[in-house]
Amino acid sequence: MSRILRYWRAVAVAVLPFAVYIVPEELIFSEEHPLCLFRNITGWECPGCGMTRALVSLSRLDVVGAWHYNHAVVVVAPLLAYLWVRWIVRLMQEASRR
Repeated sequence: MSRILRYWRAVAVAVLPFAVYIVPEELIFSEEHPLCLFRNITGWECPGCGMTRALVSLSRLDVVGAWHYNHAVVVVAPLLAYLWVRWIVRLMQEASRR
């Protein structure tokens, strides 16, 4: 059991993106209350506006919707996926050294 507990951080990081499904879609895709802090404060759209909705759409395999929200998703999503996997691998390596 203690061996499994050594990997708890890696498991937590691996499961983290799946927490998106817990958040109701109405909160993520609401135009009345956008998630963008910059837009909430200034009222202007920033270059990243729509990226959260694009990534959520992509996670739900809605490629057209993701592209509609922000075209930069084709660069950002693979980069985030790479960083996420690298983070999990690093945590696994740290846990195995203990």
